[in-house]
Amino acid sequence: MISYDKLWQTMRDRGITQYALIKKYNISPGQITRLKRNESVSTHTIDTCCRILRCGVSDVMEYIEDTESGRPRP
Repeated sequence: MISYDKLWQTMRDRGITQYALIKKYNISPGQITRLKRNESVSTHTIDTCCRILRCGVSDVMEYIEDTESGRPRP
């Protein structure tokens, strides 16, 4: 599973709000919702977030292995 929890922390660190992403940087509210729900987004959206926040991909997202009963999911 891809988690965008790091995105929200990086935004706090940089002083950029969700409102600013939507109004100032023209990120669609739908993309913000997808990020909040850890749903898939395009690499363009990730690239845009990194450009706005002046950070790397690892500051925006991370992979967390899905496990069920201690075994990785296929």
